[in-house]
Amino acid sequence: MTAAFMVQGAGSNVGKSLLVAGLCRVFARRGLNVRPFKPQNMSNNAAVTMEGGEIGRAQALQARASFTPPSIHMNPVLLKPETDTGAQVIVQGQRFGSMRAREYGSHKATLLPRVLDSYNRLKAGADLIITEGAGSPAEVNLRAGDIANMGFAEAADVPVLLVGDIDRGGVIASLVGTAAVLERSEAERIKGFLINKFRGDTSLFADGMTIIEEATGWQGLGILPWFEGARSLPAEDILDLEAKGNKRGGDGAMLKVAVPVLRRIANFDDLDPLSADPAIRVSLVNAGEPLPIDTDLVLLPGSKSTVSDLAFLRQQGWDIDIAALIRQGARVVGLCGGYQMLGRAVHDPEGLEGKPGSIDGLGLLDVETTLLPKKTVRFAKGTSHDGGEPVSGYEIHLGTTTGDDTARPMLMLEGGRPDGAISRDGQVMGCYMHGLFASDAYRSTWVRAATGQSSSLDFEAGVDDGLEALASHLESHADIDAIARIAGL
Repeated sequence: MTAAFMVQGAGSNVGKSLLVAGLCRVFARRGLNVRPFKPQNMSNNAAVTMEGGEIGRAQALQARASFTPPSIHMNPVLLKPETDTGAQVIVQGQRFGSMRAREYGSHKATLLPRVLDSYNRLKAGADLIITEGAGSPAEVNLRAGDIANMGFAEAADVPVLLVGDIDRGGVIASLVGTAAVLERSEAERIKGFLINKFRGDTSLFADGMTIIEEATGWQGLGILPWFEGARSLPAEDILDLEAKGNKRGGDGAMLKVAVPVLRRIANFDDLDPLSADPAIRVSLVNAGEPLPIDTDLVLLPGSKSTVSDLAFLRQQGWDIDIAALIRQGARVVGLCGGYQMLGRAVHDPEGLEGKPGSIDGLGLLDVETTLLPKKTVRFAKGTSHDGGEPVSGYEIHLGTTTGDDTARPMLMLEGGRPDGAISRDGQVMGCYMHGLFASDAYRSTWVRAATGQSSSLDFEAGVDDGLEALASHLESHADIDAIARIAGL
């Protein structure tokens, strides 16, 4: 029989994703076959699986922590926001359609059989499944048809651990309040709680643990101090990324990268290795802010809505900033949606991103993009255009890009397939591959061009070291044996 438990939060952004990743590594280090699972995730930061589908990037990190390849069944429902009120729905890795929030709310209960199918598939051959909830079960107004929290926990009959974030304050109220608003059967399904993101002397909260235990009947499973090593791990949420980005100053020369934060920024894991590299300063530029005048490289990231984000970019005046930076010698790289924006035009004949029509691009590359319904989702591997450095990553995009500048591809992929385009003067380039800056050799060429020195960061080793440190952190501060008993181990 497969052991299992679910980690839910007393609120959003309490640290569930990293906690699950750490617990996956804890139990995997004990020799167990561990599988992560998240019934429903909302994120534009997606990962590609071996089946050629999409899941949330947090689940891909959790799979890595478990020493197992990512699978579409680890995140059977992925919501990718396209507007303030609508999202593209991915079911078991494949595009299911686009829905407004109200439409999805009335439809989501019909997805529970697909969710349970994926869960049961993962159970085959697994010793332990660790499930992550979404948001909070205390959002009882969303309980009808729920598949993300207690709706799933009751359907799959799994015990629940509840996590509270003490850093934001009010953790006692959030945990005790959650117990108060849940149905009795749901509150009884919660077997223990963890306090996360504690700063200072944890013994000072001993009375707080007792208060929560007495008010809820749940077992206190530990107080987790703030984990500084999270900076070395990929961010799922743009707020997490902003906490790691915007490095200022520092000793010695640095490659100075400016990243306009688009409204529908997607697959911003491209920025993780840049933010982690001590030889690189990353400036995340928010709406209303100009691009720094000392920028060496402007990186236009991926976007879930290329057309609307292109208009948003112009509203901020970033197109003017980019043109000025190019004149003073800066270079520009566009990735996926950012690559599409660099061309002469983006055509949307079928209205995939709104009304059918076309929009002028930035005109920095002699290419045009036509958005098409069929989505490209695949791993990619190849070499860079100039030094031939090896790169690997993935593609997730709609549409094709053609034009004269594609005769100078940014990358040459396996099988002789070119990807991307470079301007005649070599200052502007773009491609569809995500993840190329995780290649230490490739990233180092950019650092060397700006500073004369190579990058010293081994990014992938840093991620693995971060997962090991996270697991050790949890083993030091959480009652792992009690969690194992709750799971049925």
